[in-house]
Amino acid sequence: MQQITIVSESATALKPLLESAIQTELRMIGLGIERTQQKMNEFERQYEMMSNEFERLFDSGTIDETLDYIEWSGEIETLRRLQAKYQTLQRAQLS
Repeated sequence: MQQITIVSESATALKPLLESAIQTELRMIGLGIERTQQKMNEFERQYEMMSNEFERLFDSGTIDETLDYIEWSGEIETLRRLQAKYQTLQRAQLS
């Protein structure tokens, strides 16, 4: 568990601003997740293969490293990172 202390000399209440900023970031990350999933779905349709199967083949070197495959692999990694960020922010508590 991490704990952060923020001090402000402003008379404006800081907690509502931080809560709003977190909600905005969650929405932005959510949009990024949707776009990434759409791109992955396009690859899955184009190559008639699910992303988990593609990743297994790509990582094992069974299939060649084409530009599309490198991009697809990048989208899979991007999705993982975005989901991790989303979960972290969703669990954040302001006291």
